[in-house]
Amino acid sequence: MICILLDVIYAVGLVLLMPWVLYRMVAQKRYRCGWKERFGFVPRRHTNQQCIWIHAVSMGEINAAATLINQLQQVLSQFEIIISSTTDTGISRAKKLYGGSHRVFFFPLDFSWAVKRAIGRLQPQLCIMMELEVWPNFTLIATKRSIPVIVANGRISSGKGFPRYRRVASVIRPIFRRLALALVQDQDYAERFSFLGVPPERLQVVGSLKYDTAEVGEKVAGADKLAGQLCLGQDVPVWVAGSTGPGEEQIVLECFEQLSEKKKLASMRLVIVPRKPERFNEVARMIEAHGHRVLRYSRVKAGQYQPVEADAGAVILGDTMGDLRKFYSLARVVFVGRSLVPMGGSDMIEAAGLGKAVIVGPYTENFMESVKLLVAGNGIEVVADGGQLTEAAGKLLSGRKTAQEMGQRARQVIIENKGATQRSVEAIVKLLGHQMPPMTKGIATKAVISE
Repeated sequence: MICILLDVIYAVGLVLLMPWVLYRMVAQKRYRCGWKERFGFVPRRHTNQQCIWIHAVSMGEINAAATLINQLQQVLSQFEIIISSTTDTGISRAKKLYGGSHRVFFFPLDFSWAVKRAIGRLQPQLCIMMELEVWPNFTLIATKRSIPVIVANGRISSGKGFPRYRRVASVIRPIFRRLALALVQDQDYAERFSFLGVPPERLQVVGSLKYDTAEVGEKVAGADKLAGQLCLGQDVPVWVAGSTGPGEEQIVLECFEQLSEKKKLASMRLVIVPRKPERFNEVARMIEAHGHRVLRYSRVKAGQYQPVEADAGAVILGDTMGDLRKFYSLARVVFVGRSLVPMGGSDMIEAAGLGKAVIVGPYTENFMESVKLLVAGNGIEVVADGGQLTEAAGKLLSGRKTAQEMGQRARQVIIENKGATQRSVEAIVKLLGHQMPPMTKGIATKAVISE
């Protein structure tokens, strides 16, 4: 009965959303693929191996799952690991990272018939949902079929997420109660999962997987090539504004204009990398409206410009996917976006792990624990508005040593907080009724032995 009611609600919602979906399909070229899979026609498995299904909603969660997937494959080699995502960018990233070794497909919509079809075709022994992908029909149907569903890298933000869940807690508690295990990032998140119905014995604080996926070296593959393409020398102070959201590019450009007037920063370069690909053209027009020439990296990457033609006076627009880390590695200062506007913030762990001086705005609810740790370690600058952003960026861009020291402190915080992957794998292995193999330097070297 519950499934039927949910199906009716989903059907009404899908009808109401269809004009928006069609608009995005036509105007933004999104949602054009994977509809058979979204309705449950996922690829059948052609192996006798047992199966672990890992779902990550978008590119960020796919990236965060990397170390977990790799270690599970090593420790539980007798299991086939399959990976699903919801967004086009998530699928693209998953195929790039895992397409050669793991089956990648779109996650089914939460219609009962789509979920039943997908589960029937895949026959998983365990479903791992990254961060907070807890769907009512999916968890109900999986539980009825004795398939444990767990959350890995779990988090519920204090901004929009938890207040919304709290208002409907009595309705969603049965959904969270079905979870076999919730592996969460910190104690605050654990308390929120507990409030929403996860029994205490099924809750474990393991830390954030993103600390494990963060590179802590000096170099990023492909960064030197990118620097050569854009004529970004080592002595050029580069400011990267990454994962920016609506309203932030305007602020960043105004800050850049004020800083460029200073003699010491006359040679500085600004790189803007919007969070959403559909905003690339909008941001390009905005840069031009401010009177700056815009150098679109997609055109440089495609060979439409030669390195010597890269305009040293232009604002660089990072309008490609998968290159943000390269841009971060070349920066002296990084502003991590969606934090000067109330959007919950973006992941600053990557930039911190690379030893960069990181600046964020006041709206970082989605990464509050990371910000707390970095603030405590003097490895991040939190600003309230555009004026403070100008002051902080100017200080760090003009003071290379100051920026380097701040970046080193940030990197140390990341190093000290690694280990969530190992703890998560141990909990998953135990849930499956196996035992961990002998370890070498904390890394499993062979498949687990059944108890």
